[in-house]
Parts: sequence; C-alpha cells; structure tokens
Amino acid sequence: MHLNSDVVRSHVDIENGVAGRIIFVDEDIYKHELESIFAHTWLFLGHEDQIPNPDDYYVTRMGEEQVILTRDRQGEIHALLNSCTHRGMKLCRYDEGNTSLFTCPYHAWSFSTDGSLVSRPGDLFGVPGYKTRYFEELDKSKWGLIAVPRIANFHGTIWGNWDPEAPSFEEYLGGMGQWLRFALESRDGRPGQGTVLAGIQKWRVKCNWKFAPTNFSGDFAHAVSHRSVDMVNIGPSGVGRRDDKFDGASVFGWPDLGHGGTGWAGALEEDYVQPKSFQRFPEVAEWFDKCRAERRQRLRDTFHFQGKGTIFPNMSFHEEQPRTIIVAHPNGPGETEFWRYYLVDRDAPDHVKDTLRRYFMSYSGPAGLTEQDDLENWAAATEASNGTISRQYPYNYQQGLGHSVPYPDVPGCVWAGQPFSEQNQVIFLKRWAEFMEGRNWDQLMHRVEIPGDVEFPLAKSQTSGEESA
Repeated sequence: MHLNSDVVRSHVDIENGVAGRIIFVDEDIYKHELESIFAHTWLFLGHEDQIPNPDDYYVTRMGEEQVILTRDRQGEIHALLNSCTHRGMKLCRYDEGNTSLFTCPYHAWSFSTDGSLVSRPGDLFGVPGYKTRYFEELDKSKWGLIAVPRIANFHGTIWGNWDPEAPSFEEYLGGMGQWLRFALESRDGRPGQGTVLAGIQKWRVKCNWKFAPTNFSGDFAHAVSHRSVDMVNIGPSGVGRRDDKFDGASVFGWPDLGHGGTGWAGALEEDYVQPKSFQRFPEVAEWFDKCRAERRQRLRDTFHFQGKGTIFPNMSFHEEQPRTIIVAHPNGPGETEFWRYYLVDRDAPDHVKDTLRRYFMSYSGPAGLTEQDDLENWAAATEASNGTISRQYPYNYQQGLGHSVPYPDVPGCVWAGQPFSEQNQVIFLKRWAEFMEGRNWDQLMHRVEIPGDVEFPLAKSQTSGEESA
C-alpha cells in the first residue's frame, strides 16, 4: 500500500522547502515507510569481518525485521530472516556467534547456516517426526529460511535489499560510492583494509528515525548545539574540535538518489590532516603521518570526497575522525534504535586501535559528548512535534534553497558551494516522497518521465534558463 501523489505532496513541498511535522510522528505514515521504503531500498547489514569464519553469524536488522547475517561452510554470505518457517519463532537468541545449526526452540526445526532446512536421514534432523508425523511427505526444499534476495559486498560492508527487482547496489549508490569507498579503505589508500572494532554500540532514543540521516547528510548550522563540547576541547589534539574546518567545505548531494554529505571534494593533496588531531598521542600521530605520506604517494591527484554523509535511507558514516558508521533502525514513529560501528585499519598497531577506540566512544555513541547533544535535539523535537496543534505546522528547510548548482565532473551531483545549506535535507525528503508514492524502479531511477514531477530546485538563474554564475 502506498500514499498517492497528492497526499505525499501535501506533506512534503520540495519546491518551497517545507515538510509537515506529521511525517515524523504519524503511525500510519510510519507503516507506509516500512512498506514503501524499507522493503525496497538497499540497507546496511554489517561488515564481512563480523563473520570471518564458516558458520559464523551476526544478527542485524532491516527496518523492523531481524535478519541473521551468516557465512556458510563454503564461505558464502547469506542474510536470513530470523523467523522459523514453521510457526515464526525467533531462531537466533544471541547477537553473534558460531553454530552449525539454527534450531528453533519451539518445535525444533533445524536449519543450516545457508538457510536450508536440514535434510539429513533420520527422525531427529531438520524436522522432528519427519517419518512418523509427516510420513516423509513434507518437501523440505520449500521450507528453508526466508532469504534476503539481493546481497552486495561493497569494500567489506554488506548490504541487503528485499526487492528482487532493485538495481545493483553500485547503481543505487551512484557517485556517492566514491565517498563511501574512501571512508572504507585504509588510511594509506589501500582498498579493502578497513574493518570494524568488536562490540557494536546499541541504544534507543524517543525520536523519529529520519532525524539522524538528515542531520548527518549535511547540517553544519547545528554546531551551536555542540558549543559545550567545543569548550572542553574534546579533540585529542587539545586545541579545540578537530573538525572545526569550514574553509572550502560544502554540501554535496544526489537529488535523483537521495544521498548527500558535507565535506571537501577534489584531488588528494594536503587536505588529509588527521595526524594533527593526535598531538597528545605521539605514537598515533606518527602512524597517521606515515599513512598520509603513503596515501599521497599512492593516490596523488585522485579525485575523492572527504567528510561525512548519508546513504538513503538510514545509514550514515563519518569518513574522518571519529571514523564511524551509524544506522538509524526504526522502532515506530517515535523511537529509533541506533547502532554505532567504529572503523579502523585492519593492520593498524594495537596501540593505535586502542587509542582510537577510546576517542571514538568519548565523541560518539550513547556516552559520547557530541552524540548526546544530537540525541537530546532529536528526542525533544519529536516530542514537541506530536501535539494536536504543533503537528499542524511544517518544518522549514529553506536555507540555501534554489542556490545549488551541478558539481563539475560528478554526474548527478549538486553542491551549494558552502556548508551552510539545507539542500541535502530537501534531497532526502524528495527521495522519501518518491518512494512513498510507490514508484517502480524505472521511475525511481529516472528512466521514465512522470507527469507532474517536482524537480530539485537548483540555482534560480539555471531554472530560469539563464547561464549559471
């Protein structure tokens, strides 16, 4: 079931940069999101290093669905719905581990780590009473665990999509893939060397899930919220916030895909300055310095993005320090379960990993000084928008509206030329509206013209047909 175009556009006005608060608090709209967005988009599941060995598993989420990420005995990765096909009981009761069988605690149906219902001879394997109760008439091949039909491995990160007709993950990412790839590779520029620290932080907040991805897609203006953190110099350099760098920064977004981020773009030269952040830790600073020199040698003049961003709908990442991934899992219109993953180089020295781990947790996560500011904002905004009167009034996304232009040499990308713009929030809402209307993939990937489409508002000089400044 989907909302028709007129209803969606009554809630989200892209051209004028406003959106109804109701889309952040209404139960029916939330249910439509689960059906129209989370059942069709590519969603982050985890990292391959969380299941390094045969029969390893890790329980993750896709929307409200629990999914078991597994590696079978042949080394192939699967994503399986955490629900027995017999009576629906939750199979996996642990967050992670290693097992040769998933056995249902309700009626003892057993499944291999590839999801198949066990078909070994005997009355005790796969289905108890297979001979005496089912008379060997049950077709076990049809009752394996429900598998996520589309799986993608992108530089070690694993993604899933319930929609078998969805485009490839690379096509879904578009030009934003350059940014995500840069975040996942080694700090010295080697591909595929990023990994996650053990122990994912999980916590729940009374806020709508959309606040986090729209915040991390590019909202420099909310820095006022972190003033207290600035004053205590949370950065390990001891000289203020290590990301207090506005010169040359901008928001970059993909209006046809819904992704966006804030940071810098161009050829790799002297912009990768993270070692200066660790003056309190000379050995760590030395390691970063070595990585930076090797990266310049390896990737000189290579175009890249640097900063933080959001992959539509609910995965955001910080490419700089703290180098993390955050996923906003929906738990209803007024609650979100956040999962923080912390990224490090796989072969970084142990003392570097330990220093980064401590710094990451002091900055991000439920105990992070900066993250606590954001969580308070999102929870209070959700609560204050749920009243009979307050939900009648829209949110304002007009900062920089109509002043974005295409970014040169990056297909589909637009930028504001400065970080203080809400272009990426409008881009997110545009994509949200397109999914909520129930468009098919040809329409969603803009291969088909749709009457009445509202385009993303570029610079006024462009939209009027004049040459852009």
